[in-house]
Amino acid sequence: MSEELSLTALFISGFISATLLAGGSEVLLAWQLNESIHSATSLWLAVTAGNVLGGVVTFLMGRGIAHYFPLRVFDKPRQQKAQSWIKKYGAFSLLLSWLPIIGDPICFMAGWLKTAFILSVLMLTLGKAVRYLIIVGLF
Repeated sequence: MSEELSLTALFISGFISATLLAGGSEVLLAWQLNESIHSATSLWLAVTAGNVLGGVVTFLMGRGIAHYFPLRVFDKPRQQKAQSWIKKYGAFSLLLSWLPIIGDPICFMAGWLKTAFILSVLMLTLGKAVRYLIIVGLF
């Protein structure tokens, strides 16, 4: 894999992993760290940037869809619990946006509930950056 292609692949993997699609950015990051083609910092920045951008897209999807569907659509107990949790913690709930299974819905719901955009992006970035920093530290 060429040097430029490897960073691009990592960015795309991070992006896909942060949208409502499944991805394996952690595995690709670990593999590329072991290959030592790029510095750990370059890899960390590429995957974090892709993952944050994907999270922002998911957040904006939630915000856009909120115009067409009222909040009462969330009628299941788990959905109502998630909604009240995000209402309680607001943008700070996005610190957990890196978590598997619930991270993407947190981004989507935070957008739907119209949490403050700039603070949301900052919290989302912090959560995702720390996750990848831990992976870099492990490898």
